[in-house]
Amino acid sequence: MKKFTALFLAMILAAGLIVGCGGGSSEEEGGSDEATTAKVIDVDLTNEEYAFGVDKDQPELLEQANAFIAKILEDGTFDEICDRYFGGGEPVAVQSAKLDSSKDQLVVATNAAFEPFEYTQGEDYYGIDMEIAALFAEELGQELVIQNMDFDAVCLSVGQHKCDIAMAGLTINEEREEMVTFTDPYYQASQRLIVPSTDTSFDDCADADAVAAKLGELESSDSIGVQQGTTGQYYVEGDAEWGFEGLPAKCVPYKNGSLAVQDMLQGKIQYVIIDAAPAAAITESINEMQ
Repeated sequence: MKKFTALFLAMILAAGLIVGCGGGSSEEEGGSDEATTAKVIDVDLTNEEYAFGVDKDQPELLEQANAFIAKILEDGTFDEICDRYFGGGEPVAVQSAKLDSSKDQLVVATNAAFEPFEYTQGEDYYGIDMEIAALFAEELGQELVIQNMDFDAVCLSVGQHKCDIAMAGLTINEEREEMVTFTDPYYQASQRLIVPSTDTSFDDCADADAVAAKLGELESSDSIGVQQGTTGQYYVEGDAEWGFEGLPAKCVPYKNGSLAVQDMLQGKIQYVIIDAAPAAAITESINEMQ
């Protein structure tokens, strides 16, 4: 994961990071020669549960998915998968077959821009959800087909019966339940704030209320980046069903969190709010390049 992410972000962020450092020679201008990187504020802004979204017309698949989740949580398989992404293990590549209606296939909808849950390297898929998908398809005796799409289309594709199941770091909520039936949860998640390493505004914040209070002091001219369609967007914009009051800053949606952090380091936005695991993966990879 680290090797791939560093190479990928090196290509899309190289120019941006130079700009984010302030341009000219620091030795000539008397400034620091260290590049501005990103840091995650170690406070959970939300408490969420991830689950998979199943086609409402496939109750048998829902039962099979719940039984499989219970199995991998109990026998340690899930912990082994997570260790490959959080504990320095070696991620396993997952291949997708071509969609063929004549074959017995499990068609999975995902957004492969949400490391460490789903991402790509070449033609292969990687991530916690992708490894689970491969094992689940094997358990069912089916061929795995992965359909990669924008995040806000994932549940919709299942609701329209174009895919069997959504596996994309999905937080359970009522809006998505209109399109899919959620499995039992398999992962506890939260939102985290990413800031430039030079920003000390939140260093003394001990809890979510303290961070929220600081964010509440922002103005409409300020902006916060989020991954489009995720909980972070609801948190910034406000949503009654989610219980979020919203923030005064402008919400700027991106296709993935890496692009949001890129713009933050270039000074185009102030902060980024995204799920904790992707936040850690993105910032670690950026900082390793410095």
